[in-house]
Amino acid sequence: MRVGVDLGGTKIEAIALSDSGEIASRLRVDTPRSYDASVEAIGALVESVEQQAGERGTVGVGIPGAIVPATGLVKNANSVWLNGRSLGRDLEARLGRPVRVENDANCFAISEASDGAAQGASVVFGVILGTGVGGGIVVNGRCLDGVNLIAGEWGHNPLPWMTPAEYPGPACYCGKHGCIESFLSGPGFAAEFSKDAGEDVSTREIVSRAGSGDAIAMAAMTRYHDRLARALASVINILDPDVIVLGGGMSGLPRLAESVSTRLPTYVFSDRVATRIVRNQHGDSSGVRGAAWLWPAGMDT
Repeated sequence: MRVGVDLGGTKIEAIALSDSGEIASRLRVDTPRSYDASVEAIGALVESVEQQAGERGTVGVGIPGAIVPATGLVKNANSVWLNGRSLGRDLEARLGRPVRVENDANCFAISEASDGAAQGASVVFGVILGTGVGGGIVVNGRCLDGVNLIAGEWGHNPLPWMTPAEYPGPACYCGKHGCIESFLSGPGFAAEFSKDAGEDVSTREIVSRAGSGDAIAMAAMTRYHDRLARALASVINILDPDVIVLGGGMSGLPRLAESVSTRLPTYVFSDRVATRIVRNQHGDSSGVRGAAWLWPAGMDT
């Protein structure tokens, strides 16, 4: 049995996953706003789901950041109380067994590659389109982290083939302008529409207005589809994945995968595009499932 934990900014979720991928137990709690309390909450959740499932398992944890191999310390976590702390070692001490810790976007990609929308594919790029824009790369079932622990961080490259109207692009929190994230994140999408429409409007309302024939909303949707196609074409030109899985809140936009797929041949450096663009299968459960899949079958607990 595998236990997966998703450490988010507002909630911590844990599942016990059978070798066949069935969820035997599932629990969640609010995320404490301190480091020690977070470690204890994760430990208690793991023990609780194991008690419910009646079995001890391996433990994988997805976090909004990365652990530096040379130091064992967390970096780049937006849950800032984790940064600079030895989370992996402290969880191992709390649980009395090895614990694998991975970036949450990578966990999403692992989940969809293991038993989700990209099951059976050799090279998978998992895309997060939400409050931010991130991604993860899985090759033959294994996550590619990269020497700088930033493999898949496509959101902080510039949007390809900018038009004069797009250049230089919105300011990004990273200090640059025109990052893919500043265009394709939920807040970026809503901010541009609100500027054009002269009123603050949610993403859900923009979609509703587009469905009702509102010209400004329809134009915003068309721009979003084209920009995503351009951004993913640059990924395909470098990585050439079998499947790209769309995740995060913006992945729910109507016909997004289909619309982007039809636009890719305009931008990809190939006479044909075999890469499949698909929506995720496991929804907001992908992260916690991917954390569980950090351990292959048959590993000792």
